[in-house]
Amino acid sequence: MSDNRLVADWFHHYSDSIYTFLVYRMGSVDVEDLVQEVFIRALNSLETFEGKANPKTWLYSIARNLALDELRKKKRSKWSITSFSPINHEGASFETPESLYFLNEGSRELLARIRKLKSNYRDVLILKGVNGFDVKETALILGWTENKVRITYHRACKKLQSITGGYQNEEK
Repeated sequence: MSDNRLVADWFHHYSDSIYTFLVYRMGSVDVEDLVQEVFIRALNSLETFEGKANPKTWLYSIARNLALDELRKKKRSKWSITSFSPINHEGASFETPESLYFLNEGSRELLARIRKLKSNYRDVLILKGVNGFDVKETALILGWTENKVRITYHRACKKLQSITGGYQNEEK
């Protein structure tokens, strides 16, 4: 099977879940472009994929790294713009037509609460709690130990519960 065909198959299987991950992670209108960039990066670095891991976890690692890069760019851009302009530029709004279309009301509320958490908590909640990855897969995506995933997930759930006053998601 050619590299292009393999990545096209992965796109067909995983693009929707990566889109959802990026919406939760970024809350950006540019999520479609980021999904495409994930698969472009996968194609360009396919020779580094040894096939030992699940392609889905590898693609999520690429998506997470891409999201972190984009957030850094936006942060730098925000600081450079706000230092020269009296207008207060806020981060991306979650109330975009695209994101509202794909998220029901409960998901929007959960998204808003998750976005209040620190980055590590957001990542582990989105991957393990929202996307349903197990501890091992989450550890591979985040580059953490399995123990760190368990501890951080537990702490993130407790923090989310304290924010919402009722979110229950226990590890299985």
